[in-house]
Amino acid sequence: MTKRLQTLSPIDGSVYVERDLATAEEIQAVLELAVGAQRRWRTVPVAERVAIVRKAVAIFSSRESDLAIELSWMMGRPIRFAAGEIKGFVERATYMADIAEASLADLQLPAKEGFKRFIRREPLGVSLVIAPWNFPYLTAVNAVVPALLAGNAVLLKHSAQTPLCSERMVAAFTEAGLPGGVFQFLHMDHADTETLIQSPGLAHVAFTGSVGGGEKVEQAMAGRFLSSGLELGGKDPAYVRADADLTHAVETAMDGAFFNSGQSCCGIERIYVHDSVHDAFIEQAVALVNGYKLGRSDDPDTTLGPVVKPESAAFIRSQIADAISQGAKALIDEAHFPMDEAGSAYLAPQILTDVNHGMRIMTEESFGPVVGIQRVSSDEEAIALMNDSEYGLTAAIFSQDVDVALALADQLQTGTVFLNRCDYLDPALAWTGVKHSGRGCTLSSVGYEHLTRPKSFHFKILS
Repeated sequence: MTKRLQTLSPIDGSVYVERDLATAEEIQAVLELAVGAQRRWRTVPVAERVAIVRKAVAIFSSRESDLAIELSWMMGRPIRFAAGEIKGFVERATYMADIAEASLADLQLPAKEGFKRFIRREPLGVSLVIAPWNFPYLTAVNAVVPALLAGNAVLLKHSAQTPLCSERMVAAFTEAGLPGGVFQFLHMDHADTETLIQSPGLAHVAFTGSVGGGEKVEQAMAGRFLSSGLELGGKDPAYVRADADLTHAVETAMDGAFFNSGQSCCGIERIYVHDSVHDAFIEQAVALVNGYKLGRSDDPDTTLGPVVKPESAAFIRSQIADAISQGAKALIDEAHFPMDEAGSAYLAPQILTDVNHGMRIMTEESFGPVVGIQRVSSDEEAIALMNDSEYGLTAAIFSQDVDVALALADQLQTGTVFLNRCDYLDPALAWTGVKHSGRGCTLSSVGYEHLTRPKSFHFKILS
């Protein structure tokens, strides 16, 4: 019997998408098509690959309003913000296309008489990109576009919560003239995904998701010596120094904590505030968050949508309850957010103070609209607490002293350090994590190194 995928919208719990899952025979046929297509695609000049990608991006961008509506219904982002993800897709894809020819050019060595020597960056082969639901287009574009530009074929599997995203991406590239088989999507369950990872035709896996999901991917890859990139969990911290521009710090950190209902790998989940500005920071933060409107994602007035599933809301509520039972104070009155209802995906935002690292809320990934704020007395204390985590994706410092901030940033165990901003990805910079936040790199010129292998040419010229 054919297995079915069913996407329940967090807006009202209705079935928004239904699809048949691919059979084992269909998956194998897609892989074989990709292997053959990649052999031809790798011979296409980079400039031609770039032209096709630019055309696909333009087609994709032209459908922004429809894509935004689908995004709101599939994963719950307020419609007033949903189009921003399409714009981010365009920014990242365009930048990687801009730098493709230079990044993929042969690396020439100093002249050596009687020899011709250079290093060529060869594509890996067929790449499987496994993308999550929380930022389905932005996480996918990080791997898909540079993989294609580097001469790889791509198989895209999106979360069962956002299956239309893979279909829409492939459709845009197909319409742009990308040869058949070079970019395909698959709707699969976890077991079939693991089987595909073990298939001989696959050369690379890019996975974005939970630490547990990353472990499953690594187990499936065991003994295959595949190239891989893993972007996993986060418990990203921010530190507000005594010299911070307080109004800016509050606005930026709260947006970093609550945008997308806190469902961001690099969202701010814990904040350390210097004692001298702590109370003022809290006062402004509470006032700001109380101004949010929790509501249906398709309501243009909504600023805070539901989390993706009722089960996710229940998990976050349990973290909050545990923290309060250990002495934390909840500063946001849930009565200000009437749509908050136990058993639903609608969850009021929450700020917790009097927290410490003995509480789950400060150490365990929340992935929801809650943030713990802890008072600190020095830079040293803040850095120690920021590093006291099994994760290391991003960290933010708020200060007006750039030199001091740079010295502190050098001590942080994280892939990206922000100053006076957070929760942002610049495609010109390497996107990477340390510890349980993952391994590998996407975007920037460095990202191309993870989607190619070096091949050395050492020619002796006979006169």
